Amino acid sequence: MGGRSSEHEVSLDSARSVIEGLDPERYEVVPIEIPRAGPWLLSAKEAARLDVVFPVLHGPFGEDGAVQGLLELAGVAYVGAGVAGSALAMDKDLFKAVMRDKGIPVARSETLRAGDETESSIVVPCVVKPARLGSSVGISMVRAEADLPAALELAFAHDEKILVEELLDGVEVECSVLGNDDPIASVPGEIVPLASDWYDYEAKYAEGGMELVVPPRVPAEAAARVQELAVAAFLASDCEGMARVDFFVRPDGEVVVNELNTIPGFTATSVYAKLFEATGVPYPRLLDRLVALALERRDRRAALRY
Repeated sequence: MGGRSSEHEVSLDSARSVIEGLDPERYEVVPIEIPRAGPWLLSAKEAARLDVVFPVLHGPFGEDGAVQGLLELAGVAYVGAGVAGSALAMDKDLFKAVMRDKGIPVARSETLRAGDETESSIVVPCVVKPARLGSSVGISMVRAEADLPAALELAFAHDEKILVEELLDGVEVECSVLGNDDPIASVPGEIVPLASDWYDYEAKYAEGGMELVVPPRVPAEAAARVQELAVAAFLASDCEGMARVDFFVRPDGEVVVNELNTIPGFTATSVYAKLFEATGVPYPRLLDRLVALALERRDRRAALRY
């Protein structure tokens, strides 16, 4: 928990909920905190006894495949997506490329790198975001040409690669996915920002910042399409364990994938857990299932010949 990214505090909140939600009769929990400076607060004796690692690390250095690669080298079972799935989902540019290749609808976007000409072919209004960050950090909704330079500067302060996306009109809907080879989708939920006019950091994490409406106020066909595409995006991204897939349902009923998060917010009241609660999977059982999936993957991969 913790980590070096700007989502450090969110990770700590998520991890505390996981620790509280794990059954003490079944699990001996060893908290591992990574301060912003980077050192791991863990004794060697404890490290040697770990059976499963539950990475509740959001953003770079935790959700991007870095920690997952370390755990693969150590031969330790861990919860969630592997190296490839984690890295792909973290990079919104590469994620969109894979989705397009698999025929999964995503918003039109242009990728810019530091030093590129900043004349975007996507007209205002648009969304400017870092390619490899989460929790809406560094994102701007640009509604006037005069605001574009500041939005680009903010995004480039967080990443060397950024995206300029078309601003989609529609209902923001999220869907949780659980499983390895045969994943299941939760009931979808509609996101209604209350703290601002879009789903920014404040709306996501401030008390009363958003309302989750389950089921979403969209046509039944669109809700079913959300679940279908959530599983399709999960499999296309080579994900395992868990993910939350975010969508826009446009006024004509078209469903568009926005992004996929391999380590979503994980408090008992976070969207990922609440959607599975509404699906009939309470938080403690959800944690049990994720641990079991981590062990299943380790045992399955141990049978491979390298």
